[in-house]
Amino acid sequence: MPLSPLRRAWAAVPVRSRVTGVDADTLRRWLIDLPPPPGYGVSARPLRYRQAPHLAAYCWYEERLIELQVPEPFRAWDEKVYYRARRKPGRRLAFQWFGRSIRFRTRRDVLRFLYCHEFYHWYLREMRGRKAAAETACDRFALAHFRRRHAGVDWMRLLPGYDPTRRGPLKRAA
Repeated sequence: MPLSPLRRAWAAVPVRSRVTGVDADTLRRWLIDLPPPPGYGVSARPLRYRQAPHLAAYCWYEERLIELQVPEPFRAWDEKVYYRARRKPGRRLAFQWFGRSIRFRTRRDVLRFLYCHEFYHWYLREMRGRKAAAETACDRFALAHFRRRHAGVDWMRLLPGYDPTRRGPLKRAA
């Protein structure tokens, strides 16, 4: 049976994991229904924290790598995710922030949320040619997609300019 274009695209993405209990195949299986980043790798590693678990991930454009960090030791926690801001009227620059409290129960939840967030940074920079520092837009994308099943979703229609089978040159690293 031939692979779907999405699975074929994910097969070309190098995936690594140094998280205990989450090997590379498990990570790939957890991310398989999300859009892959052609030309980039995905890596997961443990995040050591002092006080409380928190979210941390990076999109390294020079190394062409999306790095996700899972808090270790892992325990469920709530995180406030800000998805929108509105400027308050007046002379001084002030904003009203809109956020949602999300309960991260499993490593899978954390990895999928962080991947969606960092993928959108990648998409804005590599596919749209825009500045990739749009944190609230990335959080909106992650909130909308990290817990859903996406079997049969046409990512090329949902994300204008995105093509998972693209093999052309990526934007030069700064």
